[in-house]
Amino acid sequence: MATQTMDETKVGEFVGQALGELGATLNAALVVIGDRLGLYKAMAGAGPISPAELAERTATNERSVREWLNAQAAGGYVTYDPAGGRYELPAEHAFVLADEDSPAFLPGAFELMAACVRDEPQITESFRRGTGVGWHEHSHGVFEGCERFFRPGYKANLVQSWIPALDGVEARLRAGGRVADVGCGHGASTLIMAEAFPASTFHGFDYHDASIAQAADRAAAAGVADRASFAVASAQDFPGTGYDLVTTFDCLHDMGDPVSAARHVLQALGPDGTWLIVEPFAGDRVEDNLNPVGRIYYAASTLLCTPASLSQDVGLALGAQAGEARLRDVVTAGGFTRFRRAAETPFNLVLEARP
Repeated sequence: MATQTMDETKVGEFVGQALGELGATLNAALVVIGDRLGLYKAMAGAGPISPAELAERTATNERSVREWLNAQAAGGYVTYDPAGGRYELPAEHAFVLADEDSPAFLPGAFELMAACVRDEPQITESFRRGTGVGWHEHSHGVFEGCERFFRPGYKANLVQSWIPALDGVEARLRAGGRVADVGCGHGASTLIMAEAFPASTFHGFDYHDASIAQAADRAAAAGVADRASFAVASAQDFPGTGYDLVTTFDCLHDMGDPVSAARHVLQALGPDGTWLIVEPFAGDRVEDNLNPVGRIYYAASTLLCTPASLSQDVGLALGAQAGEARLRDVVTAGGFTRFRRAAETPFNLVLEARP
């Protein structure tokens, strides 16, 4: 066996990188704690604050809060003034950590990823058996975190730019159209559309019954239950025909048999209907995706998306970094003849398919 000579400088550099990863792994849980306890929200706009003051504002334990603040300061999430022993959440960081209406709000992503890590034992077993792990088999934090992760992007882009980028769809929805939102989860995308287009009717479908129950509750709370309904159904059997628009948001790559889903979407659309496909942004080659966004999506896909697909019939396992070319292959195999990129963001590919 050949002897490999190691560069000690490179060893040291990689150890430093790995240590940073350890801190980041632990910090994911700390962000979830800060979000759930309202620590970030209490710090937003408050200026320099002491651990005791923050604990009092949030009805939490001062000693625990102080340790959390020190960890946040070490990670650069908050600033620390040693002279006064006070901590501050910069406005730019509050925009990301405390403002749920911000398009850059990220605690939902941390909630999702922390829940994925909790589910590691069954993912490890899936590696051995190749049987996958169904979406419904994950921790509740996956469902809640997934919605909170994607909702800011949908809220910032769906009505403002994605639907207007589709040929004739916005006008049809304003006049009164029928929409099927397939794989709707907790209904964030469905409700955003229902609030923006009161003349249209929206039908959300998901195979996960608990998510559908949550979506129905949220529609009632938002006052749009008269035009936004939810039912348990898969992408291969959701009911109805003559839809003006069918949408799939960040879920086509999770499906075991996306080609059969595409065929069913085609059958469900009206003669001039449109399929809006929103998927994680990705290039067509692995080397195109070796960047921070691709890293997040490849990791999430290892823990969530690929196991979900493998747990279903066919198990095509596109993965969250499938890329536009593979998505085009799926859509055209399902019988669609027109396919184009309608828009994009740093996190999303927005695709339009028509019969």
